[in-house]
Amino acid sequence: MYYSFKKILIILSLIAAWQAGRAQVSAVAAPPVPLTLQQVWNQAEQYNKSIQMQQLSVRGSEEEIKDAKAERLPEITAAGEYAYVSNLPMYENGLFHTPTQYPVLHTYYRFGGDATFNLYAGNKTNLKIKEQETIKHLREEQKRLTVSEIKLRAAQYFLELRRGMIFKGLMQANIAEQEKQLDRIRVLQKNGVVLKSDALRAELQLSRQRLTLEQIENDIAIANQKLNIVIGQPNDAPINPLTSQDSTGLVVKSYSDYLTEAFQKSYQNKISEQETELRRLQVKDIKANVSPRLGLFANYAYSYPQIQFYPYGATLYGLGMTGVRASFPISSFYHNKHKVKASELEYQRQELEHQDTQDMIRQQVNEAYLRYKEALDRITVAQNNIRQATENARIVNNTYFNQLSLVTDLLQSNTEVLQTQFDLASAQIAAQLQYYQLQKVIGNL
Repeated sequence: MYYSFKKILIILSLIAAWQAGRAQVSAVAAPPVPLTLQQVWNQAEQYNKSIQMQQLSVRGSEEEIKDAKAERLPEITAAGEYAYVSNLPMYENGLFHTPTQYPVLHTYYRFGGDATFNLYAGNKTNLKIKEQETIKHLREEQKRLTVSEIKLRAAQYFLELRRGMIFKGLMQANIAEQEKQLDRIRVLQKNGVVLKSDALRAELQLSRQRLTLEQIENDIAIANQKLNIVIGQPNDAPINPLTSQDSTGLVVKSYSDYLTEAFQKSYQNKISEQETELRRLQVKDIKANVSPRLGLFANYAYSYPQIQFYPYGATLYGLGMTGVRASFPISSFYHNKHKVKASELEYQRQELEHQDTQDMIRQQVNEAYLRYKEALDRITVAQNNIRQATENARIVNNTYFNQLSLVTDLLQSNTEVLQTQFDLASAQIAAQLQYYQLQKVIGNL
């Protein structure tokens, strides 16, 4: 009995292990999805939550414009009432004496409708429509700015992922080379040519390289998750970033050309312009409070009993009126004075803020332009450094294995080659990111 139970446990354990291994193999076997940067941007525009919120904001503005235009239509209401009317006490001898009760018709009801059509109210309806249209343009520019920011963020994570994979390939190749080099050092050690400390130092260097490789793989996983979140994919969906356009082959314009383009296309500048226009319309709207009101009205109602005109009658009657209603808010001359002043000051503040925004754009364009040129120069320097470090490593390698240099020189030369390769990859990625930063600032992203 005991052995049968033990056999069952072994079989169940084997089945569970087989299923877990199968699930793990299926999870690992999921191939990474190859995506270009443009495909990443397309997915971000479609699935990113920040962009979706801005799209809903724009749609809300469209409905607010329709609501403002609907105020041009006449206002029509229908109403009715039913009441029980008490007797009519007449205090002929004063309030403290018994009144005489006069019977009246106790049932009263009325139902009808009225309509009002605004002809003129200081142009406030048209101003409100323009305000809502300006808000819609403002939200559209805010949406475009959000799209540009999300694209830049997606490009950053995409390039970080790309850089991590380049680093991983370089590190794996370097580790493979270091292992071959360690084998050669161990052979020399066995033959008594070099000291054991040389092999130990090489092993220490190799251990550090493997730890760095693990860190690079973690960086890749983090960048992959960030990119998935931005484009609305599952966190664990692997992405293979395809080589994007090399920014070193792009034509670099002058600072003045970029600045002119920024003032024409920059989303921040357009947002500031729309906010300034909105403040201007609000000033006009407040000033319109001191304006005459003119409108048409009409109403018709059925009532019972007829007690509005003499002689009264216990009958149902209908009565309607139509005409023109005009009014002028005289009190607005002193009630509206400070509101207008406050609104004008807010408009002046907004104009200054718009000028400050333009100053900020000039600074951002200049910084992004200089950083981009600096990144391109770093690529040239990094390419020269690779050639020099590679040649130095070749010389030191030959001299070490001919017993003409120290192992520290050998390991240092190997590290310098790997570092220059990392520097080149980082410079190329940084140049691309700075290019997209510049495009975002001038409104082209």
